[in-house]
Parts: sequence; C-alpha cells; structure tokens
Amino acid sequence: MTTYHFIGIKGTGMSALAQILHDAGEKVQGSDVDKYFFTQDALETRGIKITTFSENNIEEGLTIIAGNAFNDENEEIKKAKELELPYYRYHEFLGEWLKRYISIAVTGAHGKTSTTGLLAHVLKQVEPTSYLIGDGTGNGHENSKYFVFEACEYRRHFLAYEPDYAIMTNIDFDHPDYFTSIDDVFNAFQELAMKVKKGIIACGDDEQLQHIQPKVPVVYYGLSEGNDFQAKNVQATTEGTSFDVFVRSTFYETFEIPTYGTHNVLNALSVIALCHYEGIGAEDIKHLKSFKGVKRRFTEKEWKNGQILIDDYAHHPREIEATIESAQKKYPDKKIVAIFQPHTFTRTKTFLQQFADSLSEADHVYLCDIFGSAREKSGSLTIEDLQNKIDGATILNLENTDVLQDFSNSVLIFMGAGDVQKFQEAYEKL
Repeated sequence: MTTYHFIGIKGTGMSALAQILHDAGEKVQGSDVDKYFFTQDALETRGIKITTFSENNIEEGLTIIAGNAFNDENEEIKKAKELELPYYRYHEFLGEWLKRYISIAVTGAHGKTSTTGLLAHVLKQVEPTSYLIGDGTGNGHENSKYFVFEACEYRRHFLAYEPDYAIMTNIDFDHPDYFTSIDDVFNAFQELAMKVKKGIIACGDDEQLQHIQPKVPVVYYGLSEGNDFQAKNVQATTEGTSFDVFVRSTFYETFEIPTYGTHNVLNALSVIALCHYEGIGAEDIKHLKSFKGVKRRFTEKEWKNGQILIDDYAHHPREIEATIESAQKKYPDKKIVAIFQPHTFTRTKTFLQQFADSLSEADHVYLCDIFGSAREKSGSLTIEDLQNKIDGATILNLENTDVLQDFSNSVLIFMGAGDVQKFQEAYEKL
C-alpha cells in the first residue's frame, strides 16, 4: 500500500484533499514551510504527519501530490522526479480521484466555497458524501456516493476534471495576472462545460453563463423570469432569509437559509436545483436551514460596545458588494465599517475604480497595505492610490487599530484574501 506524500500540505486545497484520502483509509503524510497555517489544525487532529521541506522526506514507495504553489525547483519535487516516483500535481490527482463517485464540481468567479459547503451539508444528510471545500475543509468516506468539490478556474486547472455535474455560479473577470479578458475567462468555462458528463446547473441571471453551450442539459436558476428554478418572495427574517421556489413557473416549496443577501439566495437555489435533478426530496433539501457556514465567509463574533466583528474572504469588487449587502440586511440599525486589505498588485490595479465604488457602500472605510503573493511580491501601485478614490478612507496599520473602538454599535468587516485577520487579532488584543 502506497503512502501519499503531499508537497505543500498546508494549502487549502491540499489540506482538504489530504483529509479526504486519510478518511477514506489511505496512508497520508506531507511537508510544507515552517510556519503556522490554520489549515494544519484538521491535519494534526487526524494525526497526519507534517514535516518541513527536505529532500530526505522523499523515498521509494511514496506517491507524490505536489501543490500548485511550488514550482519544479522545490527540493522535494526534484528528488521525487529523480527517483521516478508516481507524481501528480494537485488538480491532476483530484481529477483521477473523483472518478470513483458521482462527482459535482462547483465553480464560478464568486461563491464557490460557500456553495460547495452548502451542497455538501445537504447531501451528507441523505447519502455518504465526500467533499473538498476551498476553506481547507475535507471529509472522506469509504462508501461515498457523492463527491462535491470546489473547482478553481485559475490557470485553467479545472480542465483536469471531468465531473458528472457542474454548478456554475457566475463568470467574471478575475485573476488578471493570468486571464487577459472576460472573453478569456468565458472560454475557460466553455471548455469545462464540454467536459461535464450529466448536466450543468448554471445561474441564468449571469449574462455570460447564458451563452454556455455544452453537450449536456443545462438547468438555469435565478431570480429573474425564464429560469428553470426561480426564487420569488424573498424575505429577510430574524433568523435569515426565506423564499419561494418555482420550478418552470410551478410552485415547488418554501425554503429558509440562515444567511442574508441575494448571493446567498442564489447559492441555495443552485443546491436546490442540483438536488431536485438528483431526485432528492424537498424535506431533505430543507437541511439548508441548519448550515453553519464555511471558514472565513461572513464569520461573525459579538464584541464590546455593541460591535459585531466579521471575517470575510471577499477580495473582488463584486464579493465586497455582496458582503456589505449581507451585513446591511442582517444589521439594518448598525453602521457598516469596512476594513479591506487588497490581494495582489495586479488585481488592485485592474479593479482600482471598482474597488473604490464597492467599498463606498460602507459607512466608513479603512484600508490596509496591499498583500502580495508568492508570484508577485511588489508593484508600482500603493494603497494610497486606492485611498485617493474613496472619500474619507483612512489607512489602517497594526499599531493604530484602536481607532476602531470609536465605532460603537457598528459592524466591522475585515475583508481580504491575504492576512487581514492579523488586523482583527490586533484589535481584539487591545
């Protein structure tokens, strides 16, 4: 029996995949940089061995799964190739593993993680289900019927997959360090659509997705007329949102979700459509109401002086708009304070005005220095370029988070895909 060795095991997708293989009875170990990441907690709970990078970790009998964050110059990757061990990149291995199940890829520029978590939550109440969520959560089952996984479009990695179903939440221009235009992004999704084997659940309210042309049936969902699954009578309640679902203009059922905002209704609607397509009854689908959320997606904490602290992964203008809208609907009597850390210089430069417009929906805006990436550590742009486009925006650093104490009875949203959590942690330590 082989041992699966993960190079870069602390990555969100890598950690989740390692958890899945372990839960399915496989032998798993891995290596990474000597720095704490929240994704290692679940690995350590399972007793999965984690070491620091060293070519001495690589030996005969291993099957190698390498994270996409590390290039071929990594010492372990070089040693694995020298020994001619079975070798996969993350997306390549995942593409092979999912063939064992009824596989459901959840993809889109926005909403992948939340929708994957929501679908997995509902399906596992009905059938044994394995799932891989982009927040680092993985769960395997030796007798799984379904495999639900997040499929990222970055560098067209999702083209390694041939899923039975695909949920497509939207198509939007992002990752400008790789994609050249919205047309380039669309072409990638079109290529994936041609690989889907049974059916596609697509948001009909998204203009780009209306033009997808696969070989399998497409079921459209949305709020507008003409969708196969349409949400009507959307109402905010004290515990979340309720809405009626019509299937091809015929009333189906009323559902409730514990979240707020149009994007969350759409996410739930995609799950309802997929489950209905698979013959799962409305009563089982109503487990939507007990979903507890995923990591770093509108994660709330009650704080002092009537403050609510929210940690959110929003790093694109559309995601910022959606997060602020959710906060406004859930807390209509509170001021909204946005604390935003841009992620990558390329994205910040490309969407500079859009970031300014979306952040301006908040009552107050604080900006943190731009967070680079392993591929892009610096750029000509500075955070002041964004500040200049937002009236009243203030620069926040770790030494002056005490200014946030002035906003009693307010919602403080810490947003970004980098390490914006450190600003929240600094504030909480005051």
